[in-house]
Amino acid sequence: MALDRMDQVGTGSMTGATTAKAAPVFGRPPASGLFDPAQERDACGVGFIADIKGRKSHRIIEDGLSILLNLEHRGAVGADPRAGDGAGMLVQIPHRFFAKEAARLGFSLPEPGQYAVGHIFMPRDPEGREVVRSTFARVVAEEGLTLIGWRDVPTDNSSLGASVLPTEPDHVQIFIGHGDTPLSEDDFERRLFVARKVISNAVYDARDPRTGGYYPVSLSCRTLVYKGMFLADQLGAYYPDLHDPDFESALALVHQRFSTNTFPAWPLAHPYRMVAHNGEINTLRGNVNWMAARQASVDSELIGADISKLWPISYEGQSDTACFDNALEFLVQGGYSLPHAAMMLVPEAWAGNPLMDEERRAFYEYHAALMEPWDGPAAIVATDGRQIVATLDRNGLRPARYMVTSDDTIVLASEMGVLTLPEEKIVTKWRLQPGKMLLVDLEEGRLVPDEEVKTALARAHPYKDWLKRTQLVLENLRPVEAREVRTDVSLLDRQQAFGYTQEDIKLLLPPMAVTGQEAVGSMGTDTPVSVLSDKSKLLYTYFKQNFAQVTNPPIDPIREELVMSLVSFIGPRPNIFDLEGNARRKRLEVRQPILTNEDLEKIRSIGFLEERFDTRTLDMTYPTDKGAAGMADALDRLCERAEAAVHGGYNIIILSDRMTGPDRIPIPALLATAAVHHHLIRKGLRTSVGLVVETGEAREIHHFACLAGYGAEAINPYLAFETLVGMRDEIPEEVDDHEIVKRYIKSIDKGLLKVMSKMGISTYQSYCGAQIFDAVGISSELVNKYFFGTATTIEGVGLAEIAEETVSRHRLAFSDAPVYRLALDVGGEYAYRIRGETHAWTPDSVSMLQHAVRGNAQDRYRAYAQMMDAPENLLTVRALFRIKDAAEIGRAPVDLSEVEPATDIVKRFVTGAMSFGSISREAHTTLAIAMNRIGGKSNTGEGG
Repeated sequence: MALDRMDQVGTGSMTGATTAKAAPVFGRPPASGLFDPAQERDACGVGFIADIKGRKSHRIIEDGLSILLNLEHRGAVGADPRAGDGAGMLVQIPHRFFAKEAARLGFSLPEPGQYAVGHIFMPRDPEGREVVRSTFARVVAEEGLTLIGWRDVPTDNSSLGASVLPTEPDHVQIFIGHGDTPLSEDDFERRLFVARKVISNAVYDARDPRTGGYYPVSLSCRTLVYKGMFLADQLGAYYPDLHDPDFESALALVHQRFSTNTFPAWPLAHPYRMVAHNGEINTLRGNVNWMAARQASVDSELIGADISKLWPISYEGQSDTACFDNALEFLVQGGYSLPHAAMMLVPEAWAGNPLMDEERRAFYEYHAALMEPWDGPAAIVATDGRQIVATLDRNGLRPARYMVTSDDTIVLASEMGVLTLPEEKIVTKWRLQPGKMLLVDLEEGRLVPDEEVKTALARAHPYKDWLKRTQLVLENLRPVEAREVRTDVSLLDRQQAFGYTQEDIKLLLPPMAVTGQEAVGSMGTDTPVSVLSDKSKLLYTYFKQNFAQVTNPPIDPIREELVMSLVSFIGPRPNIFDLEGNARRKRLEVRQPILTNEDLEKIRSIGFLEERFDTRTLDMTYPTDKGAAGMADALDRLCERAEAAVHGGYNIIILSDRMTGPDRIPIPALLATAAVHHHLIRKGLRTSVGLVVETGEAREIHHFACLAGYGAEAINPYLAFETLVGMRDEIPEEVDDHEIVKRYIKSIDKGLLKVMSKMGISTYQSYCGAQIFDAVGISSELVNKYFFGTATTIEGVGLAEIAEETVSRHRLAFSDAPVYRLALDVGGEYAYRIRGETHAWTPDSVSMLQHAVRGNAQDRYRAYAQMMDAPENLLTVRALFRIKDAAEIGRAPVDLSEVEPATDIVKRFVTGAMSFGSISREAHTTLAIAMNRIGGKSNTGEGG
């Protein structure tokens, strides 16, 4: 079962007021406390049936409904047994049916392809419906089209559950013609696309409560969508149109939705206007951010000046599939063919594939600079009414199987058995493979295999020549001698200023220089989250990495190395609609994002090597005398300088804190990076510049992951290099400085691949800017300004507190305090240390527990329990909660005689599923004995 995710778009990942427009969110409650409906996931069944020769028939519709019915087990049923999560069908426009209906309604339709049909979810408010109708009439006329007529769609809601009926919209269909100027089908589709976006923007921008419920399901001269909040068997019952013998199509694309921990909604049912999808786009936040960032730089010869009317491409409150559908539709209307656009958004693994031919590799490498992958486990089916494309993600983490019959019918679905076909008629049974594509060309009447589709596209243009003209590879640039950075600030002082501890020096960094891998440690931590700690914490520690919990299997970055890639591109992003390779902008390709000092100097000096690059280094430190209060102004100035640099023609910005010293305080690198990244997005400039970070702060893998997640295309951890080189004598073998740095970079690269793989992400390019983190203990004010779109459910520190902690570290680093003059802070994060971080398990608590257990002393155990639960500890978030008494909640206490006895309650206790390797034999047997005594259940967790 796969998942279609409702990601962070609903909480602000549209990247700023200049691009975000709020769309109504149907049937979903507002965020409350720790609940946010934007954190939604659902599992799906997807399938289609088509006549390969393009022959329309009603049989296709009937078989499509049968496929949907046989995918019912992939849908959800709520407490209301007739409340479904969503089902739908996309078909070609049934001309014979609509010609008959138009005659009944008193108007006539032109020939197929010369008129469009739109299915609109309308407000239930009569005044709201009239507002939407008048907006359609006005915009259709303004766009040079003709409104032919309206049709109320007949529906039968008798099968719907009681919980669905209150959210049911009205359904209408609109018929639109060319206008005075004849148009080709492609031009007509583009005009309709623009009109729909203008209408939706007008309705959503007005924020008129009467128009709540408006949603344009589809508007096309080729395709039509029927969908809603149904169970599989309710779609046909709800829309009688689907049973009319004249309702004919050569294709039927169906989808059944299963929402997990979510509130379904009518607009979120699939199919969308082109796409039905089984899976999840894990990089959604970044994909939507980058798409919004293109607004100022994108230009299309085909769409022309109307392109300014299309923004935002995606609205807030949409699912990942809806956003993907928006992006695919945008590319297709901009001139790409359907398979070409799909290959740009969901490329197969190319960077590490030695078997791929050079032409196809050049195709993918060229387009990698145009569009970051929409990464995650996915089986995607898309159609424009003329072709059907089915493709899998590069890892093949979602199923898609198909059959072809002797009468040229193809059936593809999430599983076999969705349609009963005579065995003797089946000529092909197969499955989609990782990264592969299947194309059904209904106009040519044939099935086009992956190899033919991609070879034709790869040979359509001289991509190898275009690459030579538009792309540089860092390692191919001639060497530049690393500049000698003279500083009178000692290594120890700089380490202290950036929060290094003895644990960094003794535990974390040495294994990286010796083995090329991060240190191995045990799971779990008994230290407080950063917001509750009384120690100065780096900003990175307030961010927790997301991982694919339940929703998809993580990738194995070692055994699946072929599909993983750390390739990053630095510099301005080309116009995505440069279809003929005319771009003059160049991008710099780096094989992995961790830069040596020599690499950084190549980039800093690239203007002398390549005339189309110009690099500007911006200092992210500020004067010490400004104190903590000066950090806000320093950040504002940094953002303004970055904006001015882009306007001044610089296309690579290096954010540097090398000036850190007694007189200069460093802005936390993560804060500076995120602030500049989002500021440039809001100004429409982010795609015009590359962002490189030169910092002494980053040394752990999590630090690099955070910087990447908030927009750093490459990172130079100069102080980590210097620290490791300074420890060379402590390494148990003879190695030179170059080898130490090489091993350290290798360990960071491996760690980044692990972090990406936990979220099902395969490429650094997708991870960069994707913000795959939750903020824990950071104020929403700070997040909204500098980390826009990041989920934060627990309020906490703001800029003032972060600045104060930064200034505190800086003050101690350059103070005369004896304890800091000779050595780093002890740290105490990984083990209990005097003057170190607070731990739940202290020597006193361990000793007290041992005495209680070995001496069977209840008084000692009570003392131990009181110590661990003492409210002043405040080591965990749960310690902040207090159970209200009966008086506070205004209820009388329940008499104890009415409460279930403790002997019955404990029978429902279950121990955690911890494997034998994670805790000791003694712990396992003790837990098992305890559960046996009270009648509970013990769980070893073996076997995963």
